[in-house]
Amino acid sequence: MKELLQYRTEEEVKIANAVFENIRISLEQAVYLYEHSDSIFCAWLANNVKEGKFGKKVFYNKNIHIEVSNICINKCKFCSFYRKKGDEGAWEMDICEIMDILAEKNIDEITEIHITGGLHPEKKLSFYIELFKEIKAKYPKIHLKAFTAVEIEYFAKSDKLSFEEILKILKTSGLNSLAGGGAEILDDKIREKLCPKKTKSQVWLDIHNIAHSLGIRTNSTMLYGHIENYSDRVFHMQQLRELQDKTGGFNCFIPLKYKSFGNSLEITTEISLSEELKNYAIARLFLDNIPHIKAYWPMCGKETAILALSFGADDFDGTIGNSTKIYSMAGSVSKPELSEDQIKELLSEAGFKAVERNSDYEIL
Repeated sequence: MKELLQYRTEEEVKIANAVFENIRISLEQAVYLYEHSDSIFCAWLANNVKEGKFGKKVFYNKNIHIEVSNICINKCKFCSFYRKKGDEGAWEMDICEIMDILAEKNIDEITEIHITGGLHPEKKLSFYIELFKEIKAKYPKIHLKAFTAVEIEYFAKSDKLSFEEILKILKTSGLNSLAGGGAEILDDKIREKLCPKKTKSQVWLDIHNIAHSLGIRTNSTMLYGHIENYSDRVFHMQQLRELQDKTGGFNCFIPLKYKSFGNSLEITTEISLSEELKNYAIARLFLDNIPHIKAYWPMCGKETAILALSFGADDFDGTIGNSTKIYSMAGSVSKPELSEDQIKELLSEAGFKAVERNSDYEIL
C-alpha cells in the first residue's frame, strides 16, 4: 500500500489510512476527494471497501415498474417525465389497466413490483389502497415497492392524516417498502430552484424516519450534476448517513445523474463519465453505513453501470421488463429490458458473480 500512496498528497494518505482502518471519513475529506483526487484513486479505495463486504458478488432482482401516470400537480424543472392532463404524451391508468399489464407480464417469475408516477390530482390514497389490495390478493408473495416521501406528504395533506397514519394504512394495504426518490439534493435553497413545490428536505427525512420506525425499509437517492456543488452533494449524503445511524432503515443508495433532455432547467451539458464514476466511489466511501450502492442501468446505461461496479457499486438493479419511461423520456435507455441470462452474462464477462436477491437483499 505504501508504494501506491507514495505519489499522493498528505490528505489523500490520511483518507486512505482511515478507509483501510475502517475509520469514518469526514464531510471535509469527502469534499477533498471530489475537488482534488482523481477517479482512479477514489475507485481503488471504494473497490477495496466493496470487495471487503461482498467480494465479486453483484446483486440483481427480477422486477417491473408500473408508472401509473405522468400527470402531476408539480412541475419540477429537471423533470422530463411530467405532463399536464391533455398534453401529448400524457397518460393515466386505472386499476383494471394496471392489473391487465401485470397479467401480460410473466409475474410468476418476478419478485418486485415498483409503483411510481406523478402526483395525479385525482388519484389519492383510496385509489392506491384499492390497487394494493387487488395486487396482493392475486399475487400475495410479490414485494410492493412504491412511492417516495413526496407522495406520502401529498396523501397526508389530501386526507388530513399524519405521515405515520398514511404509512400504517399503506402497510396494512400491502406496501412493503418505499422507493426513496424525491430526495434530489437535501438543501431547500437548491430545491427552491429545482422543484419549489416539492417536499422540503426535513420533511423527506422525517417521512423516512417514520417509515423505518414502522418497519418499512426504504432506499435513498441523490439527483446530482445540475446546479449543486460538491459540498452540497456531501451535505446531502451526510444527512442520509446520520439518519441511517439512527434507524438502520436504508437498504440502498442510488446516485441519479441529471439528464438534460426534455426539461426546463436549461442546463444542456451533463457531467463527464469520469465524474459520474467518481461519484459512485465517494458515495461508497462516505456512506459507510448504507450497505448497498446501486448502479441503476436504465438511467446510466448498461456499459456505465458495469464500470460503476469497479467504483464501489454492488447492485445492478433488475430485469425491468421495458416497464419504465422516466429516464427514457430524459434521453437515456430507450427500451430498458434485460433477461436474467443477459444480466448474468454481462456481469460474468466483466469479472463479477451475479447473485439474485429479493427486495430486502436476501439472497435467493
